[in-house]
Amino acid sequence: MSKPDNNIFPIHDKLLDRRSKEQLLQQRSKVLWFTGLSGSGKSTIANEVERVLHQMGHLTMLLDGDNVRAGINNNLGFSEEDRKENIRRIAEVAKLLMQGGVVTICCFVSPSEELRQLAKDIIGKDDFIEIYVNTPVEVCEQRDVKGLYAKARRGEIKDFTGVNAPFEEPVNADIVLQSGIMSIDGCVKLVLENVMPKIGYVKTEKKDDFFVI
Repeated sequence: MSKPDNNIFPIHDKLLDRRSKEQLLQQRSKVLWFTGLSGSGKSTIANEVERVLHQMGHLTMLLDGDNVRAGINNNLGFSEEDRKENIRRIAEVAKLLMQGGVVTICCFVSPSEELRQLAKDIIGKDDFIEIYVNTPVEVCEQRDVKGLYAKARRGEIKDFTGVNAPFEEPVNADIVLQSGIMSIDGCVKLVLENVMPKIGYVKTEKKDDFFVI
């Protein structure tokens, strides 16, 4: 880990605060952290959650594993060190968005308790909502829309979670989705039932009118 630069002087105390931005957006910002195996349904469920929140008048941002690795983290591989740096950067970006009042949705395998705790420590435990998409590896492999499990089985991908790298199930996830059994709509409904009271504001049908849940 690199040493702190003594020439860097953060100005957090001079910035417009998070509460002011939440008041402007009429919502309380949180980070929804979806974790689970590749093919578990994380992105599908998260996309639908975001769509519904958007329709309700919430400002959201979805950070997805492949998109982030194609951009800000395109210099990282899948070694243990790079996986940790991948999650650290994502958590820092999610925190910035959250401080801007945005409901931030993250979809990352984040296969170990250590990595998820790292994200939670950066974001803050009161703002971190861990959502475990609990899907058996057999079901994920049957879906295999990206062909990743097949490549891992052939030895073309090393350290692939669920095949030749472990996934540690979350111990205290805030929400657990059995996506191998539940429908997508059922998973989305369960997420929203748990998340909406924490976000706090929803637009009514009357323009510019809001009420608190």
